[in-house]
Amino acid sequence: MDFIQANLIDPIGNVLYTYVLVYLLVAAGVYFTIRTRFVQFRYFRRMFGQLFNSRVGDGGISSFQAFCVGLASRVGTGNIAGVAIALTVGGPGAIFWMWVVALIGMATAMVEATLAQIFKVRAGDGSFRGGPAFYIQRGLGSRPGGVLFAVLLVFTFGFAFNMVQANAIADVLNASYHIEVYYTTIGLVLLAAPVLFGGVRRVAKVAEIVLPSMAAAYVLLAFVIIALNIGNLPQAFAQIIGGAFGLDQMTGGFAGGIAAAMLNGVKRGLFSNEAGMGSAPNVAATATVSHPVKQGLIQSLGVFVDTIVICTATALIILVSGPEIYDPQAPGKMAGASLTQSAVAAGLGSWTTWLMTVLVFVFAFSSVLGNYVYAEVNLFFLGAKKQAINIFRVLVLAAVGIGALARLDAVWGIADIAMGLMAIVNLIAIVLLGKWAFAALRDYHVQAEAGEDPEFYVEDAALPGELEGDIWSRRRVTAAVDGEISA
Repeated sequence: MDFIQANLIDPIGNVLYTYVLVYLLVAAGVYFTIRTRFVQFRYFRRMFGQLFNSRVGDGGISSFQAFCVGLASRVGTGNIAGVAIALTVGGPGAIFWMWVVALIGMATAMVEATLAQIFKVRAGDGSFRGGPAFYIQRGLGSRPGGVLFAVLLVFTFGFAFNMVQANAIADVLNASYHIEVYYTTIGLVLLAAPVLFGGVRRVAKVAEIVLPSMAAAYVLLAFVIIALNIGNLPQAFAQIIGGAFGLDQMTGGFAGGIAAAMLNGVKRGLFSNEAGMGSAPNVAATATVSHPVKQGLIQSLGVFVDTIVICTATALIILVSGPEIYDPQAPGKMAGASLTQSAVAAGLGSWTTWLMTVLVFVFAFSSVLGNYVYAEVNLFFLGAKKQAINIFRVLVLAAVGIGALARLDAVWGIADIAMGLMAIVNLIAIVLLGKWAFAALRDYHVQAEAGEDPEFYVEDAALPGELEGDIWSRRRVTAAVDGEISA
C-alpha cells in the first residue's frame, strides 16, 4: 500500500491541488467577486443581521443552525494544526495570502449557497434537501453529473474525512493523557450515535450550542495571549506583510519567498473555508429563509469566521509567542498542532494542555457531525430510503471507530483526490449556473434598497429559466381592501 501511495496516490493529489484546483478556485473567486460587484463587502453588515434574524419553520432549520453546521465541518483540526503547518512551510507571509483567498472565496460561497437554496427540494418529512447534486440535475439537466458529485461527496465526507478526524482525536488524547485508543474509539462511537441517528435536525441543535461556544473560547484564548504579548503584535503583522511580498526573503530569492508564501497560504485558505468545494451548500439548502440570497450571505460569513477569525487567531498565537517558539528563519523546530499547543502553553502556562485538548476534540468531533449531514443530503439525492440511511449511519460509526484505530495516510490521500474531483465538478456547475444566483442577487438588492425584508417570488425575480417546484412562491400577493387576497 505504501508503494501505491508513494507512486500513484500522492503524485495525482499533488498535481491536482498544486497545478489545477488552486487556480480554478482562485479564478472562480475573482470572477464571482466581480460579477456580484463585491457582494462580500457591500453586504457584510447584512450578514450579521441575517445571522441573528433567522427562524425555524416550514420544515427546515434556522439560518443560524445551518451556519453552525457548515462551520462545524469547516472548523476542524486544520484550524489548529493546518495553519501552523502553513507557517512552517510557507512562512508568516502565507497568512496574508490565506486572508486574500478567503475574502474572494466569500463571493463563491455566496453563489453556491444561493444556488442550493434556489434548487432545493422537499423531503418526505417536510425538511429541505439541496446542494450541488441537486442544482446540477435541476439546473443543468444532468442526472449523471449529480450522481457523480453525490458519490464523491458520500465517500469523502461520510467516511474518509470522518476517519481522519477520529484519528486526530485519538492521537491528541493518547499523546496528552496516554488514554488508550480503544477507550477513545468506544467513547467517540457512543457520543456520535445518538446525534447521528437523530438526523439533520438533531445535528443542527447540537452544533448551534457546541460550536459557537468553543470557537468563541478559542478566539478569547487568542485575545488573552495577544494582550499578554502586545509588544510583539506589530512585529507579527510586519512578518505577515513582509513575508507575503518577499521583503523578508530578498536574500532567499523569489522561489523561497513569495512563491512559497503564496502557494501555502492559498492552499490553506481554500481547503479550510471550503469555498467552491461544494460541501457547505448541502447544509445551506436545509435552512428556512424567505430569500435564497439570505442563506448565501450566511454561508459567505462562514468563510470569514473560519479563516479571517479562527485561522488568524492560531497564526497570531504562534507569531506573538516569540522566537523561542517560532522562528521564521528556522521554522522546522516544531510543526502542526504541537507548535500551536506549545505557543499557548508559553503564553498561559502548561495548564492549558487540557484546554487545547478539549478544543481539538470539539473541533474534530463537530467536523464529524457536519460531514455526516453533507453525506446524508447526498444519500437522499441518490434515492436512499430510511432503512438505507440507518445502515449508512451504522457504517459512519464504524468508520469513526476504524479511523481512531488505523493508520490513515492512504485514506487521506484518496479522500483528497475525491474532494478535488468533487470541487472541479462543482466549480463547473456554479460557473454555468451563476446567472441564476446573479438574478436572485439583483432581486434581493432591489427589495433591500427599497427598505423591504426581501422575499423571493419566482415570477418577479427575472430568473434566466423556468424554476419547477412549489417551494418558492410563483408571484407576489397583496391583501385587498376588503380582506380578499389578490395578485
